[in-house]
Amino acid sequence: MRFIDRAKRALLGTSQKTRVVSLVSLCFAFIAFGAAAVAPGTPPDTRDIAFRMIEEEITLPSLDRQLDRISKEQQFYTREERIRAGDSINTLFSRLGINDKAAADFIRSDEQANAFLHLKAGQVIHSQTDNRGQLYMLSATLPEPGDHSHSTNIVLTRTDSGFSAFRETERMERTVEMRSGIIQSSLFAATDAAGVPDAVTRQFIELFSTDINFNSDLKRGDRFNIVYETFWQNGKFLKTGNILAAELTNDGTPYQSIWFERHPGKGGYYDFNGKSQKKAFLKYPLEFSRMSSGFSMRVHPVTGQVRQHKGIDFAAPTGTPIRAAADGVINFSGWQNGYGNFIVLKHWGPYSTAYGHMSRIAAGMTKGKKVNQGDIIGYVGSTGMSTGPHLHYEFRVNNVQQNPATVDMPNARPLTSREMVRFKTTLAGMKHRFALMDAASATRQLAYNRHRQ
Repeated sequence: MRFIDRAKRALLGTSQKTRVVSLVSLCFAFIAFGAAAVAPGTPPDTRDIAFRMIEEEITLPSLDRQLDRISKEQQFYTREERIRAGDSINTLFSRLGINDKAAADFIRSDEQANAFLHLKAGQVIHSQTDNRGQLYMLSATLPEPGDHSHSTNIVLTRTDSGFSAFRETERMERTVEMRSGIIQSSLFAATDAAGVPDAVTRQFIELFSTDINFNSDLKRGDRFNIVYETFWQNGKFLKTGNILAAELTNDGTPYQSIWFERHPGKGGYYDFNGKSQKKAFLKYPLEFSRMSSGFSMRVHPVTGQVRQHKGIDFAAPTGTPIRAAADGVINFSGWQNGYGNFIVLKHWGPYSTAYGHMSRIAAGMTKGKKVNQGDIIGYVGSTGMSTGPHLHYEFRVNNVQQNPATVDMPNARPLTSREMVRFKTTLAGMKHRFALMDAASATRQLAYNRHRQ
């Protein structure tokens, strides 16, 4: 206070300008004085402070008593398993730790729960059981066939009155993934290292198998780029979708393919010039077979007469699936004299194909049904005038049988001018993705070369 009084007296006898300057200086001095007053001093010396350790024995509950208490409480366990080929409900229950006959009986008898008996290898199933193995919850998520936006959850729960099962549809999340790599030993080793799922690798091989022999043509240093779909639900992977674009550079030569939908939900693969890579007709309507009789004169094995064999016979075991050679509409489906079980497919323009001696016609393959190339329409058999299981296959032009080995086979329909505009837009986006992957691949190759040095 004395410091402040002296300051007041000093200011009274000075001019106004002098008093202002002095007052400002006085304020700064006062602030400095206050800061010094609150600044911490020398830290206290703690060497003389006495410390005392306190020890106390605590009696723990008996371990046997704890275990006995826990054993009497109801415990719940959650498990996850992947369906294996050949699984039955019993083998699946065994791996999940389920010991519940009532639950197994319910699954076999209930219409909704019966779906658990038809899960495919690789699909994931979740369970919740108690410590005795009784089932309280079982669930699986199934992608909807042909629907890339929704999936179906099948859920079984235990209630006070028994079990109940229900289905619910949920929307899947679609993501687009990009992977690239350099082949050092094999394609599968390279795609595994790049994180490409096996299902996508198999699609990739199928795309380029007409141009590349993957057993002998690949070379060290060949590169690949793949853009493909994956589908997720609640952060869990469900399945892969289509390859959207792919590129394989083999011995310096690039092979490229891009997925393009001409109509919503229906598309195919094209090269970067817009030319369809889909063959108009399959070379063989059976996946695994051998030609047992060609399009030629022969002695008929049943009648013994010499006459023109107006088709190609493919020998295969009974039950081998028969595929539609091209997109079309079923014009005839049923029994027809010496052909036995018989289907005729009408394609565009003058083209049609015929399939005879089938053991049975596939479900739903009736007259008027639209089919896509590769759809299963029936199964190899020996019905009608036949001496053994085989497929009699005919390629017809204006309803007249032709030799598919010599006839000028049609190409797939080209893109229209309007479709080509959309195609070029899709292509530009995929080329941009490829450029990004090429840059990343070049960086990896440089790092690999440096490592080898």
